[in-house]
Amino acid sequence: MNSDMLASNKSSHGKGALRSSSGLPYGKINVYMTSSFRIKEKLIQGLFGTLAFSSLIFLVGIVFVLFKEGLPIFQDVKISDFLFGKFWYPTYDPAEFGILPLIVASFFVSLGAMFVCVPLGIGSALYINEIASHKQKMILKPLIEILASVPSIIYGFFAMAILAPFLQKTFNIPIGLCALNASIILGIMATPTVCSIAEDALSYVPRSFREASFAVGATRWQTLIKVVIPAAGSGISTAIILGMSRAIGETMTVLMAAGGAAMIPTSAFDPVRPMTAAIAAEMGEAPMGGDHYHALFAIALVLFIVTFLFNILAEIISRRFRIKLGLSG
Repeated sequence: MNSDMLASNKSSHGKGALRSSSGLPYGKINVYMTSSFRIKEKLIQGLFGTLAFSSLIFLVGIVFVLFKEGLPIFQDVKISDFLFGKFWYPTYDPAEFGILPLIVASFFVSLGAMFVCVPLGIGSALYINEIASHKQKMILKPLIEILASVPSIIYGFFAMAILAPFLQKTFNIPIGLCALNASIILGIMATPTVCSIAEDALSYVPRSFREASFAVGATRWQTLIKVVIPAAGSGISTAIILGMSRAIGETMTVLMAAGGAAMIPTSAFDPVRPMTAAIAAEMGEAPMGGDHYHALFAIALVLFIVTFLFNILAEIISRRFRIKLGLSG
């Protein structure tokens, strides 16, 4: 009898085991499905890894091309003469490749844009995060973010066709296409960047900070000025730096709005030519492989280094802000 029971147990674990409709035991199906899932996971992981590293490959490629095409100009022009020369006449004979007017114009216009976008962006972020009702937030935040989706050529056309004539009539200046015109329109363009990042920084400030301030009798205004803004100060600084980086790298708008004169500005009403405008306006007419061609790539290299340093500074300040509030570094 015992031998019969053992035989029946063996048959239940062998030929008599439960099988699927395909004829395979369920244990083997589970192993097969597990291995199949692992293969799919590895494929998906490899795909996303390739996409992630592709951006790094593109960045390395861009930097390589900038150095390859930009450095040859320094065989004929000293770096000091290139960076601090006061005259940009690339088509003259002999040509002059001093980009100081272009550098000064870029920073002049960008700093002017900061006077527009910082009050608008920070003020909008403070109102949306601290004062506005939920219904107002649902209306205001999308409207501000829509500004970021408007093509830059539309801003440039607005500055050239509407804002420039207005400035010319208002201030009685010879031409409305000037540094002030470019600064105003760039400030409007950079406002969504400053507002979005500053609003995120304000939202990271713990609610306990506000509650503690109210508990000792502070008003909403006092809490906002003395507690919330200092706590989010690093994040707001990051917003301002990235806004300036956005402004200094803009091309089409300044090409249309700034006037295009390669001269060191003495006032906000002077026409100027920032670095991006010079590259966009002259690359099509520069003979490939010539000094003018390589000089434009060298300008792009300088612009890349400037914006890269701005982004590094913004990341350092942002990391300190996250550590200060006890968030992940």
